[in-house]
Amino acid sequence: MRNNSTQNTPTPSKASTALRAITVAWSATVAGTGAVLAVLIGVNVGPNLTYVGSLATLLWRRIVQAHDHETPIQEFTMLGLLATPLAIVVGVVALWGSLLVLGGAG
Repeated sequence: MRNNSTQNTPTPSKASTALRAITVAWSATVAGTGAVLAVLIGVNVGPNLTYVGSLATLLWRRIVQAHDHETPIQEFTMLGLLATPLAIVVGVVALWGSLLVLGGAG
């Protein structure tokens, strides 16, 4: 009997997910856990730097405009330029501290 989750998932999607898992595991082995986690901080926070940095930001702006609220691009960009570097620094410092306390800095 087949499992519905495997039956409804296309094979290329399964292969892509497996390849990503293998790549992350290999990167953690070669570069170290800290380096991989630092990259994940950057790729998750970094797109907030500009208005067109991520699809989520574009969709957020569209929803806000649909509810008759305006957020000027200049204001959004200024907030992104101020908040994003700070968030990356805070995230990396917190990661560094946790690696020192819990181990795994290698």
